[in-house]
Amino acid sequence: MAIWELHGNGKTIAPGDVVKPLERLAWPRTVAMGMQHVVAMAGATLTVPAITGFPATTTLFFSGVGTILFLILTQNRLPSYLGSSFAFIAPILAAKTSGGDYSAALFGILVAGILLAIVGGIVQVAGSGWINAFMPPAVQGAVVMLIGFNLASAAWGAKGEDGFGFAAGPLAGTVTVVVAVLVAVSLRGLLGRLSILAGVLAGYIVALIQGQVDTAVISKADLIGLPAFHAPKPDWSIVLMFVPVVLVLIAENVGHVKSVATMTGQNYDGAIGKALLADGLATTLAGLGGGSGTTTYAENIGVMAATKIYSTAVYWVAAATALVLSLFPKFGAAIGAIPPGVLGGAGVVLYGMIGLLGARIWIDNKVNFANPVNLFPAAAGLIMGIANASFAIGDMELTGIVVGTVVVFVLYHPMRWIAKIRGTDVTN
Repeated sequence: MAIWELHGNGKTIAPGDVVKPLERLAWPRTVAMGMQHVVAMAGATLTVPAITGFPATTTLFFSGVGTILFLILTQNRLPSYLGSSFAFIAPILAAKTSGGDYSAALFGILVAGILLAIVGGIVQVAGSGWINAFMPPAVQGAVVMLIGFNLASAAWGAKGEDGFGFAAGPLAGTVTVVVAVLVAVSLRGLLGRLSILAGVLAGYIVALIQGQVDTAVISKADLIGLPAFHAPKPDWSIVLMFVPVVLVLIAENVGHVKSVATMTGQNYDGAIGKALLADGLATTLAGLGGGSGTTTYAENIGVMAATKIYSTAVYWVAAATALVLSLFPKFGAAIGAIPPGVLGGAGVVLYGMIGLLGARIWIDNKVNFANPVNLFPAAAGLIMGIANASFAIGDMELTGIVVGTVVVFVLYHPMRWIAKIRGTDVTN
């Protein structure tokens, strides 16, 4: 594994210069930057277990372990932090709704991780060109968008004693959204990127004043202790819900590698397979032990872009810090006690943002919707996904995300083939 060289005097970065992945600043500065990366990932990483009901400390633990695994497999040359993937929220909630439980959802995460690792192995051997052929931008954008918008009903929720989402605590939910929006547009740099975390904290305070927070659970939790590990329980009826997530993770990892390559001026095409393999194995470990599935984090890419520090040493510090935080059960209990109204408010923003990431894929790749080959699959798939259309095949029920994804693929590839034969295909 590569050893870091000290950048310059270890204290300053010259104008126009950057700290490369195999370099580092003096250790006190490196540690400080690692802490900054923890803050950057914390808002998103901890929101996922808060919404899904997964243990926050266990999620942090596997986030740290996954990041270390990623750095080892990429030979310390690709700076990245692996945090909780929002793409897993929808299938986890769907699995619970359809009668599955925490252990069954872990099995879905485990399978998704194995599939992603297999894809990574194939890419490492055969290259990544086939990914664009199988999953071009028109398809990628549609799948990412329907995963986000499928969660609209979960964000709004329902009133009543067993209520959930925004409707269960509209005041706290409103404060969450308003504060998140104000922070996003009022503050710059890292603070602006913590808008969701700021909104959740503000909503949490309002809910606490209203008596909506179960403080007894927090009081009973130990101050220091090991994370709560859980084993997956095989349930093949929910596995298909998690397959579309693999497509999202592929798109996120490939996008991350290309972004880092652009910022550092280095060619990382040969690392795409290793990145996919590493994230797949990290997600597999999370599924085996009770954590949320992982992905490379855009939040941390933003920190690198702002600081010009791409040292992987920083990410070792961040991973170690996450592991230390995972040893405080009381911290995890406080996350688990976030009331539904606050989670619903965060969901209103987050789920919409996930959906709009799909639109960004279309825009960045200049997808032409004057071409019916791009238009019809996306249109039909999105409606199926957003409407949460469901079909039963024996004892297996296929719900919105799976149905929408299948529609996109089943329409796109035959339509493209027919258009080529008939000569009706237009420029992508």
